[in-house]
Amino acid sequence: MVHLTAEEKVTALWNKVDVGKIGGEALGRLLVVYPWTQRFFDSFGDLSSADAVMGNPKVKAHGAKVLQSMGDGIKNLDNLKGTFSKLSELHCDKLHVDPENFRVSPGEGPLLPFRVGVSPFGL
Repeated sequence: MVHLTAEEKVTALWNKVDVGKIGGEALGRLLVVYPWTQRFFDSFGDLSSADAVMGNPKVKAHGAKVLQSMGDGIKNLDNLKGTFSKLSELHCDKLHVDPENFRVSPGEGPLLPFRVGVSPFGL
């Protein structure tokens, strides 16, 4: 029987995630379910309805980019601070997004896609 470390289990699970599909769906659902979050995405164009949000190519692309960054974090669990430092600077200093918008409770991170109703396995 093979015994995997926690890091190996997380990596194996993450490798099954279709980042391109799930990222866009997760961000789209976030914008639909929590419409006040749309204020951070003024440059994305039409977000006037659920169909517009879910079909918006900028929403899909940014959602995929977010999950790609999460994947980078998973690959660098020993250096999360360094891995996310440039993203932190971008969102804080340039985009002026309040860090409270990124707060995740302990144990909640890997389940974030489930919280917005998306299965990371495309099920």
